[in-house]
Amino acid sequence: MKNNHNLSRRSFLKISATGITGAFVVPVIVRSSVAVSGMYPMTPADDPARLRRNQSFFGIHFDFHAGSDCFEVGKNTTPEMIHAIIDMVQPDYIQTDCKGHNGYSSYPTKVGNPAPGFVGDPLRIWRDVTAQRGVALYMHYSGVWDTRAVELHPEWAVTHPNATRDKEKTSVFGVYVDQLLVPQLKELAGDYGVDGVWVDGECWATIPDYGDRAVRMFKETTGINDIPKSAADPHWYEWMQFHREGFRKYLRHYIAAVRTEYPDFQICSNWAFTHHMPEPVSVALDFLSGDYSPNNSVNSARFAGRYLAWQGIPWDLMAWSFSHNSSPPPWEQKPAIQLKREAAIVLALGGGFQAYYTQNRDGSVRLDELKEMAKVAKFARERQPYCHHSVQIPQVALLLSTSDYQRSASSLFPQYKGQSQGVLQCLLESQHSVDLVSEETLAPDMSRFPLIVIPEWQLSSPAFCVDMVDYAKNGGSLLLIGQETSEQFAKLTGVRLQGSGQVIQPLGNGKIGFLPFAVGAEYERSGNEALRKQVDTAVRALFPNPLVEVSGSPWIDVSVSQLNGKRMIHLVNTSGDHKGAGIIRSIDPVGPLQVSIRCEQKPLKITLQPSGKMCDFTYADGKAIVKVEGVEIYDILVIES
Repeated sequence: MKNNHNLSRRSFLKISATGITGAFVVPVIVRSSVAVSGMYPMTPADDPARLRRNQSFFGIHFDFHAGSDCFEVGKNTTPEMIHAIIDMVQPDYIQTDCKGHNGYSSYPTKVGNPAPGFVGDPLRIWRDVTAQRGVALYMHYSGVWDTRAVELHPEWAVTHPNATRDKEKTSVFGVYVDQLLVPQLKELAGDYGVDGVWVDGECWATIPDYGDRAVRMFKETTGINDIPKSAADPHWYEWMQFHREGFRKYLRHYIAAVRTEYPDFQICSNWAFTHHMPEPVSVALDFLSGDYSPNNSVNSARFAGRYLAWQGIPWDLMAWSFSHNSSPPPWEQKPAIQLKREAAIVLALGGGFQAYYTQNRDGSVRLDELKEMAKVAKFARERQPYCHHSVQIPQVALLLSTSDYQRSASSLFPQYKGQSQGVLQCLLESQHSVDLVSEETLAPDMSRFPLIVIPEWQLSSPAFCVDMVDYAKNGGSLLLIGQETSEQFAKLTGVRLQGSGQVIQPLGNGKIGFLPFAVGAEYERSGNEALRKQVDTAVRALFPNPLVEVSGSPWIDVSVSQLNGKRMIHLVNTSGDHKGAGIIRSIDPVGPLQVSIRCEQKPLKITLQPSGKMCDFTYADGKAIVKVEGVEIYDILVIES
């Protein structure tokens, strides 16, 4: 697990670990599941049905990346503890630790590398209680990153260009997947009956392998014999693409191997087919997920969620429940109000939400920390009928270019965003409903989107650029941002740019606009209001009649969706210094707001949810206009026609 502050979960746990230090050893004591069943009578036939992940809305995640310091795993893991978690949070699912990046398993595995000592079998207790309560159980399992496996089997590791072995990362071309990962997932599915796995340390932990087998396969696949060592060398792009496909094949392989025996076992690979890996989903994963940054979390969730919403399979995002206001930290737990807003960013886009809490070094959970999560759960559940599985109505498409990403990214699957992060924030803070999409998402029907924005990408394929021009000629509106991007499209269309000035003109049956200056980096850094107004002026000239217009504050994120035949207008309060402040203890309401909603006919009613307030509105010239007195964190206007 990684974020854009270069902090992995493992490194956080090294900083914050308390309790058992590994100064003594205790024997393994097996606490049987019979004893648990005696306390909480149950049989498998009595278990209530559990939601599958595509039905799930709200969850909670625990992990502690067990290590060589863990001698009493399970000592304080009790049925009462797990019942208390469920009673407080009422989750659809729980994810809990079973193997972190250190590679030590936090349950007494028979096929993997267990932690040094256990008191009973904590995973059996987690499974028995969650099954009894009808709560799905998923495992946090580190995949490509397995330090212990590499320590015991150096030949499983990636080889660096200088012929040394990596100390942490396994090779996706090697035998680790068959000798450890697949047997252990089968053990979890078969011996423990868990519902699925959230595999961490995957795409973002994968690095190029210069080992003999990988090099031989590259030569056989491509016919290229000169192996590049850096981005400056010939064939670097082919070398990187070979490894990207190697990771996809690794995923397909272990998913097929596990599902052959356990077809209902649900699998997610952390950050696969997200903005970390911006490409069409080509692997049979059950759901997509990722843990966004513990700091600057609103912007991190904004970006991740708007890409996931268009990937076509169920998805959720995970908040870190803790952050810090200084560097180096002390770490603090986020207050409920901060986590509510982070949840709102995700829920407003139709996704599911979970939050990450650390465990003690014996695997037990600090229940007092979950009191805030209980408040977040109540907040989310009140809004669930108006957001979960809602479908975005296309308005403004912002390109996250797969082609440019794969040619420009410095590693295989980084959080390389080009300038799209800053442009996204600029558009959202002018109250535009924006979706982040790749070339492949746009390709089937570009005309779905009234406006497409290309933000300073320079290496999109020539065929895609021609398609973009045709989209505009056929009635769409196209906005190019950045000097080089503008010049590229000006040549294609015969438009003459005027220095760095804005140009907007007809193109066939549509329109094309140019902002031939940099926007993304400057806006991401400063939130420059004058720059935002320049971009907004161009957008409104190209797209003068959006479905929704909001006035009254720039600090409202707007998204427009459809759910159960009703149009939903999601309003999320983004006021305050959520970029710089790690811990946010208060959020000022925003408003009053005027919301103008384009409708073909007068709505039967407009309701503000979750309060249930019936809204007075006027209707004229195809627009319903409603006043919202204030948004504390997240409200939804439900339009019924």
